[in-house]
Amino acid sequence: MKRFNDTNPLVAKRPVLLSISFIAISSMLAACGSGSTSVSSSPSAPPSTAPAASTAPAASTAATTAPKAIVPATVVLNWFAEPEHGGNFAAVAKGYYKDAGLDMTLMPGGPQVSSTQIVASGKAQFGMANGDDILVARQEGIPIVAIATSLQKSPQALFYHKDSGVKDFADLNGHKVYVASTASFWQFIKKKYKLDSAQEMKYTGQLVNFVNDKTSLTQGYVTSEPFTLDQQKVEYGTLLNADSGYNIYGGVYFTTEKMIAEHPDQVKAFVEATVKGWDYYKDHSEEINPSIQQKNPDMGLDMMKFSAAKEMDFVFGGDAATKGTGVMTKERWEEVQKQLVDVGVLKTAESIDKVFTTQFLPKK
Repeated sequence: MKRFNDTNPLVAKRPVLLSISFIAISSMLAACGSGSTSVSSSPSAPPSTAPAASTAPAASTAATTAPKAIVPATVVLNWFAEPEHGGNFAAVAKGYYKDAGLDMTLMPGGPQVSSTQIVASGKAQFGMANGDDILVARQEGIPIVAIATSLQKSPQALFYHKDSGVKDFADLNGHKVYVASTASFWQFIKKKYKLDSAQEMKYTGQLVNFVNDKTSLTQGYVTSEPFTLDQQKVEYGTLLNADSGYNIYGGVYFTTEKMIAEHPDQVKAFVEATVKGWDYYKDHSEEINPSIQQKNPDMGLDMMKFSAAKEMDFVFGGDAATKGTGVMTKERWEEVQKQLVDVGVLKTAESIDKVFTTQFLPKK
């Protein structure tokens, strides 16, 4: 499914699925093959690393300086190239990764790409996923660790028609909702607002059913769907999922426990260069967007300009405004973990200190 296609403006952004619908290993390996598109100055694939450790140990003193030798590295994005990856593309374009000692490949994601599986396999060193995805992946035995976030809150939302009578999440009963029924945010919203009579409809990634049914709602992202709906002159309202109380980090960067244990200098280099890229993209998005479009020509520059403007508060607001780009807090992680346990998505709550670390972020 494409995020947006100029010939089909009713195609929506990426589907919001529970992360842990993992692809088969064969599909994973195919995604890493020579047929995948990437942004890199070196075509060579990164070497696999040793088996994972069971915990995320503290970085050694080697992490205090960037590696001197240029080493190949890959980050698996969480969707096709788009402004939500602006910091990574800026870090490539401005040479921040190279300056940090990394020959970085940006591997696009998509509906058949599991960033968690690819990184866990050693075919890539870094990946992107939503915060709840990382918690579920760890429950499934995948030893990944969040090391920074691109978005302080997720732009995931539910869209409704202005004249549908919907004003808040509690008003969804009796309405059709085009949503992935296994999505973690939907499990939380259903339980909290007692949406026993909301009609769950299969989300296909398209907006056409929502546009044609004035009483329905659909999932989407405030950084993309509004652009398409405005073009279609649809009068709509938005319920941001974070406003329901389900406030996950979006576009979280992660690596493996083994990578932290064995190559903390590379992890630190990646995080610092990525943060520097985001800080550059903040004021220079129109300079960087053409390089993003080269990897996703279906997305027009006008939509990229719209998305970049919409995402700025998600990237640089909240805790990032005072604590620095990419920052995460223990309180936020613990809150989401508890919510996932409450709705049955997680069976148990493990030590949150194993789930994420801020040790590699630049000091504010």
